[in-house]
Amino acid sequence: MALTRKKEAPHEAPTHRLMVVDDSNVIRRRIERVHDLLGIEFVGAARNGREALELYEKLQPTLVTMDLTMPEMDGNECVARLVERDPNIRILVISALADKLTAIDAIEKGASGFLCKPFTDRQLNEALRKLIES
Repeated sequence: MALTRKKEAPHEAPTHRLMVVDDSNVIRRRIERVHDLLGIEFVGAARNGREALELYEKLQPTLVTMDLTMPEMDGNECVARLVERDPNIRILVISALADKLTAIDAIEKGASGFLCKPFTDRQLNEALRKLIES
């Protein structure tokens, strides 16, 4: 089941809408918490690429964090399909697959950045900040 939730910012409306795609509930929750520091609106989470494509149509996120190894549809295929639908979408691949070829493959398919698991909150914030500024 895909999760959606909107958070209201008390002062100004966020300019970026984040969707988190990861089969790990722990990782989804962690990214959802950390994004607050950057003023990003969390709009939804998906457990796999198939759910992410369905949610994309409803939520129209501008930023996505994407795991690579997931059931039903992996992250590489989902990255390619999301970029095909929206060439301006910014995707941060977050994966335990740390080899260079994996990162290069994700970037070639349209991802904007790559972060290896495990990661610190600081590393995640920095990667999201770079994604926004790119």
